[in-house]
Amino acid sequence: MEMFAKKATGASRLPHLAPQGNEKLVKTQGSYKPKSEYVNIGALNSQAGRLTATTISVTNQHRFGELYVDFLRARKRVFIDQKRWDLPQTDGMEFDQYDTPQSSAVVVHEFGRVLAGVRLLPTTAHCGCYTYMLKDAQRGLLPDIPQKVLYETAPVAPHVIEATRLFITPDVTAERRMIVQMQLMQAMASSASAQGAKFVIGIVPAIFQRWMTRLGFSAVPMGPKLNIDGDNTQAAIMNVSSAVSWDQMRQTQAA
Repeated sequence: MEMFAKKATGASRLPHLAPQGNEKLVKTQGSYKPKSEYVNIGALNSQAGRLTATTISVTNQHRFGELYVDFLRARKRVFIDQKRWDLPQTDGMEFDQYDTPQSSAVVVHEFGRVLAGVRLLPTTAHCGCYTYMLKDAQRGLLPDIPQKVLYETAPVAPHVIEATRLFITPDVTAERRMIVQMQLMQAMASSASAQGAKFVIGIVPAIFQRWMTRLGFSAVPMGPKLNIDGDNTQAAIMNVSSAVSWDQMRQTQAA
């Protein structure tokens, strides 16, 4: 996933995240929920159609046909064809050294078509000389990501998971973009929580605080703003234990 003028300290690296700025949110049953003027649940619900979010791993991918292959092909369309990133590919699929049995893929799809996705990898992962992306960037193993990507040493903890390769395909229209983003972020938070994580760390767009708050999430920066492969980005960490589900948001607004 991406400040503060003052760098985070060891005590604040994994803070209890609360909503940022002056956005109007309401707290219900321990979760912060946007009021209707920021997220129109009725309008978004009408755009949801038949969206489905699925978490795929090596152990369950046989249950979902070609969905994992389609996920890697969608990544190739976004990161190689559209963004022109220099990444490994084969048979129309994009992949790298972090696509291992330790990782999982969160995929938003509709009628068999992949619309969005993100990869999750525990910060405790280790395969050969590689660990996880942010940590390896700090170690100087990834020349395309500056070593100063984080303010302090990358965390290694079972309750912290990394999110990378977050994307929404060009097939998603402007009218549906928010609902697809919301479905993806909620599914990511749910999947991370199911894997025992309380926090998700990653490189995100530098404007993350604004759009994440609109989606009902909160996050804080973990590193300086950087331009990586033409994108203005920043490392950030999100508290998934306070994430708001789509059903909760609908119930809260209905009440």
